[in-house]
Amino acid sequence: MTERQQIPSRESIASAAADALERAHADGTLAETPALAGFDGFLDSIIRVVDRRGSMALEDFAPISTISDFAGRIAAAAGKSTNIELVVDEIRFGGNGPLYAGALGRLGMPTTYVGAVGRDDGSSELLPIFEAFAARCERVIPIAAPAYTDALEFADGKIMFGRPVNMQAVTWERLVERVGLEELRAMCARARLLGIVDWTHCGGLQGIWEGLIEHVLPGLEGVGGEVSSRAGKPAPLDVKRRVFIDLSDPAKRTDADLRSALEVLRRMNRFVSVTLGLNLAEGERVAAVLGVEAFADAASQGEGVRAAAARVRARAGLSCVVIHPREGAGAADDSGQSAWFEGPFTAQPRLSTGAGDHFGAGFSFAQVLGLPLGQALAVGCAVSGAYVRDAVSPDLSRLTSFLRGLPGADEAADAPGTSGG
Repeated sequence: MTERQQIPSRESIASAAADALERAHADGTLAETPALAGFDGFLDSIIRVVDRRGSMALEDFAPISTISDFAGRIAAAAGKSTNIELVVDEIRFGGNGPLYAGALGRLGMPTTYVGAVGRDDGSSELLPIFEAFAARCERVIPIAAPAYTDALEFADGKIMFGRPVNMQAVTWERLVERVGLEELRAMCARARLLGIVDWTHCGGLQGIWEGLIEHVLPGLEGVGGEVSSRAGKPAPLDVKRRVFIDLSDPAKRTDADLRSALEVLRRMNRFVSVTLGLNLAEGERVAAVLGVEAFADAASQGEGVRAAAARVRARAGLSCVVIHPREGAGAADDSGQSAWFEGPFTAQPRLSTGAGDHFGAGFSFAQVLGLPLGQALAVGCAVSGAYVRDAVSPDLSRLTSFLRGLPGADEAADAPGTSGG
């Protein structure tokens, strides 16, 4: 291989991504690239699990540090009983949608959010705990009350106990009732990025996809597909607008449900470029449902993930698939390109809940701004990496400085394991 053919280094890719983002900010491109996201909403209790107490003072305890230790404590109670104390560190706004949209807004993208962030009385007023989130967004439209999650945090991951019943109010009919079809069309027409997340918990989300396909996407300027073809004038796929989809851990949904969802996304991709974001477990599940032999033996994990993204994308019929294990991320798109980026993994995150949502926000943010695939992966990993270290979504300045000084795996032990989650 000649010097000219050498693959760019991880550091040069990250630095080039930082340069591109700063240019997009300086020339006004970022301010003219609005996003529309939805549709869930949760209140997240961030919890530590008590192992042993020194006294009854609130903070005088040693937590159970790993998921395996927690599992052992529960298993030991079989046939008996046990009492496990939970200490709530914080109650914060959550849900895949608000975390994703909040990250976009924090980066400077004008973001509209529609979702389950309202009061329990059924009104269209914002629940006060979401006010900090709303301040990051250009506009927030509540259509239902939030659901609830107890997020048990451990050094090696998190366990989330969800109570998602309120999510079942999030339907196409509710969306049209609260927003209005013409207003929804106008918001979608303005948006360059449509972020639609949490299919797993929202039973009505697939109906929202269907509603968009039937009533909204065909009428958007520049969108091609079936409607244009019927008129005898096939138009190209809309490459200026992208949809980002996060299924949000479909482990509990049936194979038939997942297969049906993927088919709807294939239909959506006829009108607008669809990117499907998956963590490693989701990637394995989707590959199995599609009958794709992915994650086979490879020379490295990066090669395996990159190749899996390419195979899943081709079988699913989507514009792009990105898969993000904790160690980095791999993606493939319909141009034939694929890439892997090693993330800034840390075994000691200050906060891991929301790491995957921040990866998705960073990746789709870079993607819609036109960054190459490898740079978009770098941005996704950096947004997530900065978030888990800081326990707050990065702004554009923090993101670009993080990209330019991108740490390696487990570098800087005092800096706040995840990078892409």
